[in-house]
Amino acid sequence: MTKGNTCQSPAARTQSRGPASRGLGRVRQAAKRDKHLQFTALFHHLTPQLLCESFYALERQAAAGVDGVTWDSYKANLGENLGALHARLHQGRYRTQPLRRVYIPKADGTQRPLGIACLEDKIVQQAVVSVLSAIYEGDFVGFSYGFRPGRGPHDALEALAVGLVKQKGWWVLDADIQQFYDTLDRHWLRRFLQHRIGEKRLLRLINKWLEIDIIDDGQKTKPTCGIAQGLVIGPLMANLYRHYVFDLWSHAWRKKRASGDVIITRFADDIVLGFQYQQEAAQFMDELAERLGAFGLTLHPVKTRLIEFGRFAAERRQQRGQGKPETFEFLGFVHICSQRHRDQRFTVKRRTVKKRMRKQLQAIKATLMRRRHDPVPHLGAWLRRVVQGHYNYYGVPGNMQSLKSFQVQVERYWFRAIRRRSQRDRMPWSRFRSLAKRWIPKPRIVHPSPDARFDARHLR
Repeated sequence: MTKGNTCQSPAARTQSRGPASRGLGRVRQAAKRDKHLQFTALFHHLTPQLLCESFYALERQAAAGVDGVTWDSYKANLGENLGALHARLHQGRYRTQPLRRVYIPKADGTQRPLGIACLEDKIVQQAVVSVLSAIYEGDFVGFSYGFRPGRGPHDALEALAVGLVKQKGWWVLDADIQQFYDTLDRHWLRRFLQHRIGEKRLLRLINKWLEIDIIDDGQKTKPTCGIAQGLVIGPLMANLYRHYVFDLWSHAWRKKRASGDVIITRFADDIVLGFQYQQEAAQFMDELAERLGAFGLTLHPVKTRLIEFGRFAAERRQQRGQGKPETFEFLGFVHICSQRHRDQRFTVKRRTVKKRMRKQLQAIKATLMRRRHDPVPHLGAWLRRVVQGHYNYYGVPGNMQSLKSFQVQVERYWFRAIRRRSQRDRMPWSRFRSLAKRWIPKPRIVHPSPDARFDARHLR
């Protein structure tokens, strides 16, 4: 009290928990202790401090919503802005603003609609995500990896690779939910929320974001189903929906219906399962389609496949005269049946998906041609960040060939861009090699082998 900091929340007990308050810590403990407990008093956790933490957790360079307020402009008067926002929340005067819809291209040539929310809506949504995560992180199953704190795509990749090598995953079901965000049933989502959340004010707040208006090319619309992509709270709501529709059901199916090994890995709406028996895999796929249909969802007819995989796939297909085993894609990598050189034991080789690497290279090429008159140090520093970011994600064991191909193509595009700076520019390749050696990092494997890091994190 003598230091005047009695209004501040105590520090987190561990670094991994971040700046969460002690109140949310008690919520987390209660949720973990009783899986059927319904929380009826959560709104008071939306404190000015949590709103401030949520503000700094947002992307600072993100595009502005329909009100035009940016992160920097809001920060200029942060104390008063957050105080007014907190007052409106607890006095019932908070109103959501429409989303501004934009479209981004997808890898298959189509466009993905995204909704850009206003900054204050993002702040409140991030605060609500912090409150709800304290409850649902203890409920979510272990094979769910997408959009969860402390988990990333490489955790899912490692779990899948270790499962396919160490267990009997001889048939792989590569499943994809078609247009999940657009077909999600809001009625079921509200019912799922009410299993754990009994705070009516918080439920009304979430319902405002589910039924938010969208401004598309000057026209205001109100979708009647699904949830808008781009909301800060969207990934958590999607995980919650998939938790009740797929995770709990598939986990129970594996324990009660399967007689062989079943491996499950899910990242968002990308699902990969490994089965020991083909009959059980086909049965699961049929029942999964029926299960999803009961909740308004469907499996993608093209992206959903059942293929033969595992340590015996190559031998069995060769006996039938069918050639090499089929491959499947998951989180930007092509998964291939292979053998280790030192002992010829089965392993899963992962290579960068060609269409993803081609798309990134085309984007780099276009940027280099547009910025070819920039100073070489500026362009080289930008290229270093881009190339190193590529290595940081795709630098997994066994993918060195794809990393080298990426480096070679980037160097070629930069060399052509430099020579296009002027009609008289005749930079020799020998001189350019010194520039490439200085600015473009060499490819290297960043991540350890899947079993090394997976075994370290899961000691059992």
